Amino acid sequence: MFGLPKDFKNKLHNILSVMVPIFITQLTILGMNFFDTVMSGHASANDLAGVAMGANLWMPIFTGINGILLALVPIIAHLRGAKNEADLPKAVFNGIFLAIVIGLTVIGSGYLFLNRIFDLMSLTPIVRSIAVDYLQAISLGIIPLFITTILRSFVDTMGFTHMTMRLFLLTLPVNVCLNYILIFGKLGAPRLGGVGAGYATAITCWLILLAFVVLIKRFDCLSRYKVFTMYLPSWKRVKEHLFIGLPMGTAIFFETSIFGVVAFFMSKFGTETIAAHQAALNFTSLLYMLPLSFSLTLTILVGTEVGAKRYDEAVAYSRTGIISNWFVAGCFVILLLLFREYIGMLYGAQGHIMELTKHFLFYAAFFQLLDATAAPIQGVLRGYKDVKVPFYISLVSYWVICLPSGILLDIYFGQGPYGYWQGLIVGILFSAGMLVLRLKKIQRKFQI
Repeated sequence: MFGLPKDFKNKLHNILSVMVPIFITQLTILGMNFFDTVMSGHASANDLAGVAMGANLWMPIFTGINGILLALVPIIAHLRGAKNEADLPKAVFNGIFLAIVIGLTVIGSGYLFLNRIFDLMSLTPIVRSIAVDYLQAISLGIIPLFITTILRSFVDTMGFTHMTMRLFLLTLPVNVCLNYILIFGKLGAPRLGGVGAGYATAITCWLILLAFVVLIKRFDCLSRYKVFTMYLPSWKRVKEHLFIGLPMGTAIFFETSIFGVVAFFMSKFGTETIAAHQAALNFTSLLYMLPLSFSLTLTILVGTEVGAKRYDEAVAYSRTGIISNWFVAGCFVILLLLFREYIGMLYGAQGHIMELTKHFLFYAAFFQLLDATAAPIQGVLRGYKDVKVPFYISLVSYWVICLPSGILLDIYFGQGPYGYWQGLIVGILFSAGMLVLRLKKIQRKFQI
């Protein structure tokens, strides 16, 4: 199943030409969260913990909803493979409509339930206040962020990932500068601490949306599709989007929300443990951007080949992407094992926080090989529009196996905070194994 295809070099070249810009884009997106965390950590330990708790609550919601919106990628890939360009602008319009509706729902829910959620956590009053204010600041940029996901899906799937990369590279320095001004109170601005990072992110989201609108309108290769044409919302198209997107988004939510739940259990071990956990998790998330980028790339390429009914080509791209991931994951394992202390220094970790961070990064090394298998296979299956079974795999892996394993290792085997990281490894291992079996079945079905 995972043998090298005959035209491995050509397939790898095609994958990398799409993947490298996506990878740089993903790094840039996560870089905003990275700089939020790092710069907040240099403001104070309370700011780091507050932003960490806020981010741990926001990121699963964002990635889950982002997964719903990213259903536009296989939809456009299939339309493009079938050379059905007439339906492209309609798919994009209804995606934007859905993004606005979901964005308003998230903002309303946040203002209703945010304080109640944090009431359940064992946080000091100042950490709780920073976390709530940080999320309220980010909420100002939610709608433009979701619309940008739709426009980016269109641009990337049409083969212009390098344009997306350039836009995000231009906006990252802006975000860092805004962080510096608002977190530390420079250039006459008030010193907002970690909350300032939330406002900086919201402003950046509006700037990115504006940049995408200008890009699509200005370049003929994109403007000719007239994706900003107004239509009446189509329930049929919204339903198709949700039919693919809800299992995708929910599966991603199950996977990412487990880290927020783990942070909830970590809170009983104190502020130092929360800070170390967040530092290790933040850096691991940076590394995860590579298998995630392969996943997004394989959804585009495999989806296009499946839409054109070139099933052998779809299999060849799948094999090439998975094998390439394994090689890169091996390099990441070495990085994490040899340079754990230097990674901790990036987050200002010292003393007990440094020791905790190094231990968490040791466990994070095991994530790499497992993610290198699971993430690209998820992308391949989405290219086939196979989303329901991966949804159930995520549900079982992270909520039936992972979390109970972590609780058992903590309470009954005395592993403390490390038990939850060990539980994560068990869950990802199960997920990777089940996804391999599912991919075999789907490819066999299409070959027949």
